[in-house]
Amino acid sequence: MTEADSPHDQRFLSALAGTSHQIHALRQFDTQPKTPAGVREVEWPGALPDWSDWRGWQLGISQLQKLLDKIQPDLIHAGPVQGPAFLAVQAGFHPLVTMLWGWDLLKKAKRSPLMRCVTQNTLTGTDVLLADCQTVADEAIRYGVQPSQIVQFPWGVDLTHFSPATSREAGRALRASLGWEENFVILCNRSWSTSYGVDVLARAFVDAVNDNADLRLLLVGKGPQSLEICRILEPVSDYVNLPGWLDRDSLPGAYGAADLFVSPSHCDGSSISLLEALACGVPVLVSDIPSNREWVTPGETGDHFQDGDPISLHEKLLAMAVDPHLKRYGKQARSLAERRANWKENFKKLLGAYEMASG
Repeated sequence: MTEADSPHDQRFLSALAGTSHQIHALRQFDTQPKTPAGVREVEWPGALPDWSDWRGWQLGISQLQKLLDKIQPDLIHAGPVQGPAFLAVQAGFHPLVTMLWGWDLLKKAKRSPLMRCVTQNTLTGTDVLLADCQTVADEAIRYGVQPSQIVQFPWGVDLTHFSPATSREAGRALRASLGWEENFVILCNRSWSTSYGVDVLARAFVDAVNDNADLRLLLVGKGPQSLEICRILEPVSDYVNLPGWLDRDSLPGAYGAADLFVSPSHCDGSSISLLEALACGVPVLVSDIPSNREWVTPGETGDHFQDGDPISLHEKLLAMAVDPHLKRYGKQARSLAERRANWKENFKKLLGAYEMASG
């Protein structure tokens, strides 16, 4: 059970379709999902509940109970916390594996007393909790979840699709198409919303390019802050490329074109974008939030800057552009991804969590 149909949902479902389990997929919202072969799509009986009203949630719980009576699943894997996982708890189903998405526990849970109550209720009713990093696991423990109930694994990436070998040639072609062969290229592909700090990067880059005219910014994505970010970057628009969102097949080329990957997020679990950059052997510069510190050690794969501080980021951009150790950072980034971010290996932990919940 999930909210919509993100690339992460597709990846989990595709992997599960290759197991011996019979998999059903239920989305909370109507998103015209692309359900992988081998997965049975489940539709809400009757009209889709109105999730903006408490009566819609009551209807949704009742409908979910009917679906569960019909399907008789052995286990539910649900998330985020305040949506599908909460519905499963209210429907009284066990065993329940709740998958934390990072932002649901680190940010959404703190928005109001109601969200904190919903979060507490869901975690209390969960049998096994999936956390993608220690930061998220620690937050769950603060809600009273026992460490023995938590299975920690970063979702990881496809190390064949995201690799120096697959990204290098496409990256060179992208740089050539932009006329950036001799420039220092900075990549960010986080969503343009307040949680991800792309506006901080935009402000830092404007100042940095005034100090070093060789800098270029490849800013992939879009989002609710698009107008503000484009306004900030307008004075240096000749130094910036804004391609919008890139599909999965195009992403390795973007990483391959970059000399440095930047993640300015204010709130994160184990960022998939960060793991993809590491897998492609790109040095990284990240905000110094706890989850990023679990992956990036200064002087090994890149560096940190002070979260939310464009001055700190400006200074680190200039320093990284002339750092003589960038090649070493890139090699160590790939090595780190191979050790800790291998999706094929980490996926086995998900199946272990299912066994653990079924007990």
